[in-house]
This record gives sequence, C-alpha cells and structure tokens, in this order.
Amino acid sequence: MSQILIVDDQRSLADSLRKLLDQEGHAVEIAPSGEAALKKIAAGLPDLILLDVMLPGMKGMAVLAGIQKIDPKVPVVIMTGFGTTETAIEAIKQGAYDYVSKPFEFPDMLKIVEKALEAGRKMKSQVVIGDAAGQALPAHEALVGNSLLMQEVYKTVGKVAPTDATVLIRGETGTGKELVARAIYHHGRRAGKPLYVVNCVAIPETLLESELFGYERGAFTGADRKKIGKFEQANGATIFLDEIGEMPLGTQAKLLRLLQERTLERLGGHETIEVDVRIIAATNRNLEEAMRSARFRDDLYFRLNVVTVHIPALRERPEDIPMLTGYFVGRYEREMGYERVEVSKEALDLLRGHPWPGNVRELENAIRKALILGRGYPVGPEDLLPSLKTRKDAADTEEGIRTLIAEYLASTEGAMLHERFMHAADRLLVSEALRITGGNQSRAAKLLGLTRPTLQAKMDKHRLKKTVTIREEPPKGQKGEA
Repeated sequence: MSQILIVDDQRSLADSLRKLLDQEGHAVEIAPSGEAALKKIAAGLPDLILLDVMLPGMKGMAVLAGIQKIDPKVPVVIMTGFGTTETAIEAIKQGAYDYVSKPFEFPDMLKIVEKALEAGRKMKSQVVIGDAAGQALPAHEALVGNSLLMQEVYKTVGKVAPTDATVLIRGETGTGKELVARAIYHHGRRAGKPLYVVNCVAIPETLLESELFGYERGAFTGADRKKIGKFEQANGATIFLDEIGEMPLGTQAKLLRLLQERTLERLGGHETIEVDVRIIAATNRNLEEAMRSARFRDDLYFRLNVVTVHIPALRERPEDIPMLTGYFVGRYEREMGYERVEVSKEALDLLRGHPWPGNVRELENAIRKALILGRGYPVGPEDLLPSLKTRKDAADTEEGIRTLIAEYLASTEGAMLHERFMHAADRLLVSEALRITGGNQSRAAKLLGLTRPTLQAKMDKHRLKKTVTIREEPPKGQKGEA
C-alpha cells in the first residue's frame, strides 16, 4: 500500500481523487495548502505527492522547492490549470516527475500515478550486492550468488559506481540487468538525485526521440505545447536506458552527440542545451552483430562501452541456485503469510538440472508459483514441475513466446488478427491466474501485476465467472491435491 499526498485547495476534486486512489488500495491524505503539505511531509514522507500549482498562500513551485530540500527522490506530479503550462515545464526542470493538465481523465491520472510510484520505488529501494546479498531481508532486492562469475560482477560494480563513467550492462533476458544498473546508481555519487528509467523497446519508435530529447511547440503534428525530454529532466542525475540495442538509428545519432558534447536540441528547436547526466545502458542483444548488419552505430558503441558489466546466465552459475532459491522463498513466504517454507533435496536437485532459458527471472517465477500451489507446505518436485516444462512454448522465455505466436499465425488468418490474438492471450492469462488462486481476485490481481479493479474489468470483458473455489485443507503436515 502506497502513501499518497494530494495538495489542492479544490476540495471536490481532491475528494474525488482520494476516492479513486482509495479504491486502488492506496492510503491518501489531503493538504489544502502548501504550508499544510510541508508540515505533513516533514512528519513522514509519502510515496507520491500530487501537487497543484495554484494554491492559496504558498504557491506550488515554492512547495516543490521545499520538497526538494527534504528529499529530491519523492516523486511529485504537478497538476496545472489552463494557461500554466510554462510553469509546469519549469517544475519538470526543477525535479518534478511529471505534470497533468486540469481537467484530466481519471484513467490517465491513474497511469501517471502508477508510473510515478514505480519510479519512486526504484529510486528508494536499495539493491544489496556482494556478500551481504545472501543475508538480505526478504523485502530487499538483491544481487544473489557467491560464484566466481558473480564475484566479478560485484567487483566491477564496486569500481565503477563511485565514478561518472558511462556503463554498458550486457546479459540475457532475465539475468538482472536492471538490478545491476540500480546498484550502480545507489552506490554512486549521484545517489542523492533521481534515477530516470527509459525502456527503449517499450516506447514506440516514432515517440522515443521526443521522449528522450523533448520537443518545441509545432515541431510535428500534434505538438501543441513544449515538452521537456528525459535527458534534460535528468540534468545532474542518472538515466538508465534499458534495451538500448533496440534504439532507432536516428535516435542513436542524437545520443552520440549528447555523449560527445554533453548538449542536446529539442525536436523542432535551435537552442543548444547543456546537460550533465550519467548514462547507464543495458542490452540483451549482440551489439557486434548489430553493427555488422548496420543496425547499431559503431561510434555509439565505443562511446557507450567505457565500462562493460557482463551478467552471466544462470546456467553458467548453477552453484548459485540453492542460494537464489532460499532468497526467493524467504521473499515470497513473508508476502504470502507463510512461515519457514522448506525446499526438499529432490526439489533442489531438479532446480540444479534445469537449463533456465529464462534465467533468474524464470527461477523466481517458478519459486513463487510453487509457494502458491503448495500453500505453505514443503516445496517438492511436484510443485516445481508445472513451471519447469521444457516445451518450446514455455511462457517465461522469449523464444517460447515467438514459437507460440508463430503457431497461432500459422493456424489463423483474416482481418483483425492482432486484436484477436491479444484478446485470446489476455483472456487466457486472466483465467489461468484465477484458476491458480482458486478464484481469489486479490491474489490473482497481484499475480498478474494488476490492480483489482483492472482485473475485474478484464473479467467482465472476457465474461469470466466471479467465483471462488473453496478447497478442503489437508491435515497439517500433508499436502492436498493441487
């Protein structure tokens, strides 16, 4: 549950927004003035602040400055009325996470809230590394493993973190590249400033350049206002470019200039803007092959490749599997309300022998699913087998997803194919989550990474029954039927 503070003197709007956020499971407080807000913040930092610009007495920009002095990592979303766009842009420059213009649509606001909360969590949640990782509390995120390969990773992180050097993190999907990036950030000299995360593959190619570099009003059709890009917003801070191997060539050229000259120009603009930003990049792609096929610039590669951190695949360090298993069991048993869940020797042997195409992420998902199915009883091979099938369409692997899509495309044709496939996949995910959790909507929503209202909307859309399966509990010490 996240703590959210709404700072707005419009009581009707603030109450409506609080009701909406309450329904999403957040704890919400309202401050009608800047002075009242700073008192509440000083008494205990919220996870997110929704701040109106036009306040009685102390104005929103002054409140933002006060928040920055207390903790610059607290995400602040500015709420602006008509005609105050320039003020909102200045707020972004001063460290606000984002802004939204009034009147706004509540679904749009919810998206911004979730993104801001996730950004705040990543900035504040320390990543434990090295020998301490094995002793980390379940609530902590950690780089776990004592293998020689992981020891090399820890050494490199320790050496590069205190510098401002550009870092390129390489490794297969699911190896923990983002955790390494955040560890470098948390142990670096810019840890007191925000961390901005941009997934280059999650943003459409046509929008990525404007997201990173910003644009001037009139730069393209639909650019009805000026926008500050992530690099300008991250001035003095750190930016993590995930999946940089997917960046379009045109955007690569602009990034190269930024790395060389420490300057940028917004799209449609002529002003040269100086920026001081540390760049950490990550990719699971073979960049050497991408350069040979002219999909990645050689000069950008050499600019990024100041220090490289190679994250080993899990199959290359099987000696770390017992420690990782213990870490994930400890993390999720507390989340699910279990105590001291044991993992049998046979189960550990099964885990050691699996090829782990999905790496650590696949192991984490397997442990989590085993705890759900086992309901707190000792984990045996039978609890793990559903997750460890070696079929090509294993859902946790990128190659498996490609195979599944190829099979669907081969057997289906006609109009609206994309929509039909996405509808079918979405319905299958929701129904399977409900089946695994016995119809418990709260647990199913958590399993899928959704809010409960979003899950319920999907259930209505797919006409899934809202029933709960009541299971007879087995005698203590024995397992029941799955």
